[in-house]
Amino acid sequence: MLLEYYGYIKALHLIFVVTWFAALFYIPRLFVYQIEAFHKPSPEKEILGKQLKLMAKRLWFIIGWPSSILATLFAVLLLIANPSLLQLGWMHVKLSFVVLLWLYHLKTHHMHKQLQRDDVRYSSSFMRLWNEGATFILFAVIFLVILKSAINWIFGVIGIFVLAILLMLGFKVYQRIREKNPEA
Repeated sequence: MLLEYYGYIKALHLIFVVTWFAALFYIPRLFVYQIEAFHKPSPEKEILGKQLKLMAKRLWFIIGWPSSILATLFAVLLLIANPSLLQLGWMHVKLSFVVLLWLYHLKTHHMHKQLQRDDVRYSSSFMRLWNEGATFILFAVIFLVILKSAINWIFGVIGIFVLAILLMLGFKVYQRIREKNPEA
């Protein structure tokens, strides 16, 4: 019976994967702003802090968590409808990245809870780097799904490392620009 609705289930899975990643891309950016607001003088600190906490809370609990759960639920339904996917090597690698994505999500949740309590343990620079974690996982999964090969995905991972190097260089350049002009 699930096979009859496979296309619908797959479409819903992809929709919720997109919204999950949207939340994972944006929440660390809000963390950057929260951390920077935390170090501002009063009353700016309190005004910005309150608004950014509310924005992060709404994003995380209205989009992030529901999307993660629904993306996973529809993925499980896809695997139940087509269990032969579990015999494919690329699927094993993909599922490993999904586990990594869930670990990233859970660590991000932990950071969210800390920042909601004004427990600032990370720098805004760290959060800018953390923000790229979901990007790396997304690249790996997309290459796996499109190429459907546990071997060819290695080229995708090489691409991820090239992307990481470019992102780090971009991060350093932006950091220098911000040091010269804090309003940039």
